[in-house]
Amino acid sequence: MLFTGYASFGQTTAVTNIPKKNSTEMKTYLIERDIPGAGKLTAEQLKAISQTSCTVLKEMGPKIQWIQSYVTGDKIYCVYKAENEELIREHAKKGGFPANFIMVISSVISPATAN
Repeated sequence: MLFTGYASFGQTTAVTNIPKKNSTEMKTYLIERDIPGAGKLTAEQLKAISQTSCTVLKEMGPKIQWIQSYVTGDKIYCVYKAENEELIREHAKKGGFPANFIMVISSVISPATAN
């Protein structure tokens, strides 16, 4: 079964945290999408999903950006930058995929944080 309605995987995007003059600063969001069987989607299916997402993002303009997504067994975890949560929900609705939980990322840590 092809899940062409789910559309948020694999785009590579450069991320900058430099706010533009006269614009709202974008926040970073983590989105959890419940998609049964997500981990079994083929490369072709993931490509189609990514293309759908990118098309919607292009139509929505620069106030929302897809950074990357992580595909697991039955969920997709996506990282986005957006001016607000409503844009995340609008993208999901227009793309035809779920946004079950949306959380603002307040900090990012890694092994480098320990140094």
